[in-house]
Amino acid sequence: MIAILKDLRPVLALFWRGPRAKLLSGLALSAATVLSGLALLGLSGWFITATAIAGLSALAALSFDVFSPSAGIRFFALARTASRYGERLVTHDATLGLLADLRERLFRGSAAMREAEKLRMRPAALLFRLTQDIDALDSLYLRVIVPMGAAIAAALATGVTFGFIRPIAGIASGIFLLFFGLGIPIVSARFAQRFARRRSRALESLRARVIDLVSGQTELVMAGRIDAERHAIATADQKLSDADGRLNLIETISGAAFGIASSALIAAALLVTMALVRHGEIGAPVAALAILVAVAALDPFTALRRGAVELGRTCIAARRVGSRLAPISGSPMPSPPDGTACALDGISVRHADASRPVIHDLSLSLRTGECVALIGASGSGKTTLISIIAGEISPEQGIVQTVPATLLTQRTELFADSLGDNLRLADPEADDAQLLLAIESAGLAPYVASLANGLDTRLGEGGFGLSGGEARRLAMARLFLRDTRLWLLDEPTEGLDDSTARDVIERLSTKSADHTLLIATHIRREAEMADRLISIEDGRIIATASRGEMAFDVMLATLRQD
Repeated sequence: MIAILKDLRPVLALFWRGPRAKLLSGLALSAATVLSGLALLGLSGWFITATAIAGLSALAALSFDVFSPSAGIRFFALARTASRYGERLVTHDATLGLLADLRERLFRGSAAMREAEKLRMRPAALLFRLTQDIDALDSLYLRVIVPMGAAIAAALATGVTFGFIRPIAGIASGIFLLFFGLGIPIVSARFAQRFARRRSRALESLRARVIDLVSGQTELVMAGRIDAERHAIATADQKLSDADGRLNLIETISGAAFGIASSALIAAALLVTMALVRHGEIGAPVAALAILVAVAALDPFTALRRGAVELGRTCIAARRVGSRLAPISGSPMPSPPDGTACALDGISVRHADASRPVIHDLSLSLRTGECVALIGASGSGKTTLISIIAGEISPEQGIVQTVPATLLTQRTELFADSLGDNLRLADPEADDAQLLLAIESAGLAPYVASLANGLDTRLGEGGFGLSGGEARRLAMARLFLRDTRLWLLDEPTEGLDDSTARDVIERLSTKSADHTLLIATHIRREAEMADRLISIEDGRIIATASRGEMAFDVMLATLRQD
């Protein structure tokens, strides 16, 4: 149990910091639903029995008050319906909001440089974390926390009800309900944990292998591995089926255990109430109330059966995603001094498992409105330095001060969505006029005008349907939509033909009049737009030159011409 709580702690902490009012309201409404059901059943049994007894005598029938119990029954019936509706509405709204929050935090945490490098080797892993694992976490609140809270409330209410009849009976019934009502799910969860782990692994393996089969059919056929892949899929499917069978068996056994416990409680209630009626301590209506409350007392605990079986899966999911949950909005970097867009002081960065730092004790300052080109061979640290300024990598030592920046990476990331929504990633509030202005500034207006659906045109996965130049212009249009004063460009024209590249550079120069630019490049045409060149080698600045100096032309001449 301690290990389970340890695994769930990051997620539970997020629950507590999240929509706490909604979560507590859902819990309260669930308890109100259960208590209203208990009261409705007990009061109905009392009323029917009391009415039957009163009907044996004309005098008793005339004096019997049917209105107050009827009003109570009507009240609890309406309260049960209203609280059930409210509980469904509130709990699901809170859960869906939490899952969306978890997905965003997980995506941000996974987008961190070192986590992204790990996931690049297994790209399906992130998909499984965002879908399979996050979906598994919804049962923590809906199938564990909410039913447990309602069940405990029912146990307390049952104990109080029996306590009014006989205090010792109230104490005994409360202890019985809590012991068996919570004990059975705990034992079930313990037995199910191993099979839940097997199921999770089998499901992940099955999905990954199916994806491999669908996306790599040609390669598998050419390599003669198609039958082996189909066999591996069948094996994973069999393991999944076996794990599901075991989990269903555990759930069935726990249901039978609840049935036995409920029968024992009902039998005990019958024996106690019969003895009390025989001795004249209570009447038949009170006995009927007590027995019917006992009949329904364990029902709220049975809702924990599925949650207990899935708790192992939930713990695995929490363990996987807990360490990767990043805050929705991180703390902004300190602002640089006036007149400066970015200032780095004594920065050092070391990649995971690296023997030496990729950036070592580097200091750099960018003046507001300046255009600076970082030049150097591949692996010299240019991209890492830009990533530090963009906030994607945290230095192990040194101080980073910068105004808000936008990074244009070497790779253009486009999604299977409309052209307009791909642009709105940069500014979700932008209207069509702003999008079209950015498109025109990027030189993409003729292409968009030729499209039948314009901004509503759907792009394929990864921007399929666009040429390399069109995709790059679309990324540049996103850059123009960002309201930041510092642009970080990582080889912005890499892979483009010369005419397209020079048009992109010209448009960047035109739009960057009131921006500060830092360009990582080894291409001359990109460096030519800079006011200052900074040469980096092995994570250190080895030379710097400003436009008009002889060293500037010498450094420029060392770069690739295309």
